[in-house]
Amino acid sequence: MVFDSHAYGPAVAALLALDGDGERLMPLALGTCSSNEARRILHTAKAREWFPHSRAAEAAMSGLWLYFSCLDESHSLSQEIHTVEGSFWHGIMHRQEPDAGNSGYWFRRVGSHVVFPRLREAAAELGYPAGSQWDPLAFIDYCEQARRRPGSETEQLALRVQRAEWQILFDYCASPAA
Repeated sequence: MVFDSHAYGPAVAALLALDGDGERLMPLALGTCSSNEARRILHTAKAREWFPHSRAAEAAMSGLWLYFSCLDESHSLSQEIHTVEGSFWHGIMHRQEPDAGNSGYWFRRVGSHVVFPRLREAAAELGYPAGSQWDPLAFIDYCEQARRRPGSETEQLALRVQRAEWQILFDYCASPAA
């Protein structure tokens, strides 16, 4: 998957440039905010100004907080977004917390999301045993196993799939509805 941080406007591109341009491998668990500058900028950012034509501006903002591992801020925002995208970000945040049970709860609320086929394909291309359809509960279990094996190939694969998940969901939320 090719991720272009500039596709979301100059403010988003400049923000993501603070840590990896959207290519950052976020920790599987217990991350701390990776950029104080990003935190400062995001505290003053307005979702509808940054994503004026997106299908889910608030959800995109929650994704930005999560990208920088600012879990508290992502959590506060995602729990106020009463859509499947809000539940999706909420589930990822709890997976990274780590709270597998709570993550599973939120992913069950997501149900089958429109990005799942694209995510399954991206995960399979990375070498993840995705099966015939994306299973977020199986990925929670995979991440739980991976975080207990730091430095392993399993952990590296989980990190890359998690990045693809973030990129695909962020793109869906930040892009205009078709």
